[in-house]
Amino acid sequence: MKNLVLVVEDNLANQELLQDWLEGEGFEVASAANLQSALNALEARTPQMILLDVQLGTEDGLALSAWIRSNPPISHIPIIAVTAHALMADQQRVVQAGCNACVPKPIDFRILRGQLAQWLGSPASNATAASKSQAGSQP
Repeated sequence: MKNLVLVVEDNLANQELLQDWLEGEGFEVASAANLQSALNALEARTPQMILLDVQLGTEDGLALSAWIRSNPPISHIPIIAVTAHALMADQQRVVQAGCNACVPKPIDFRILRGQLAQWLGSPASNATAASKSQAGSQP
């Protein structure tokens, strides 16, 4: 089983770019273009990682991060903010809202790969660990 990454991004070109790259890196990808579709995706299946655009059109992506952190069943999910606002003050605001890391746009995929490795490890090793963990927790 592959690790599932939820990409929350309102720009379709950026969403497709991230999806194609993540799939090439060995991840399974679910996508959402706004807060409601992100909530629906989270209800359908719990991802191992969320890549979150901070500005989703008129919606504040950080509201989703704060909501996730306030919900114990999913509060452990690592969230990487992806933002065009890369100033230090913006990065501090992102971390204060509950994101684990911040990757500036345009995305440097070497940096994103490093963040994914830091929070998830390799896609194959985590999928193996997750399936062993699930197998061990079954009655």
